[in-house]
Amino acid sequence: MSRPTPPKTAEILKYEGKSHRTKAEIRQREKSEKALITGVNLKEKKEVENNKVAHKEFLRMKKLLEKIGKADDMYGNIINRYCQLVAECTEFEERREQVSIQQDELLQRKDEMDYATYLNLSDKLSKTLLAYDKQIQTKRKMMVDIEKENVMTIASSLRSVPKTPEKKTNPLKEALSG
Repeated sequence: MSRPTPPKTAEILKYEGKSHRTKAEIRQREKSEKALITGVNLKEKKEVENNKVAHKEFLRMKKLLEKIGKADDMYGNIINRYCQLVAECTEFEERREQVSIQQDELLQRKDEMDYATYLNLSDKLSKTLLAYDKQIQTKRKMMVDIEKENVMTIASSLRSVPKTPEKKTNPLKEALSG
């Protein structure tokens, strides 16, 4: 099932130079869009800045958000949280890879130990691997949820922008008609 295309921003309408919207409608849309942001630049939290992977992701996200005019601190907490999750996920993936290497090494040394010891160690490594996989999947699910919500928030902010300007009423007409 496809979703309706969200309305274009005033900036896009101006850039395209073709629209059935009047200049007043475009001005109204522009004014409403500006009311949806704080004007405060996106700020990086200390824990994100101190983590190499999270910091790199923050800079990447900030650059992308700046390009679409959404590098606003209104989204700060969610972007910082997302960057921390990226770093945590990367860390668990690295740990999982180390356990996988240990499993390969254990298999190569299988003949050097009794079978019960081998099975015990192999079982422990497999359980560790599964635990890391579970952590990675949980964090990836959280990341997907943030990605969906972030996109929906931006899209819903565009949907909340009125397409037409408020009609100014004439008080004299109102008094005469009613």
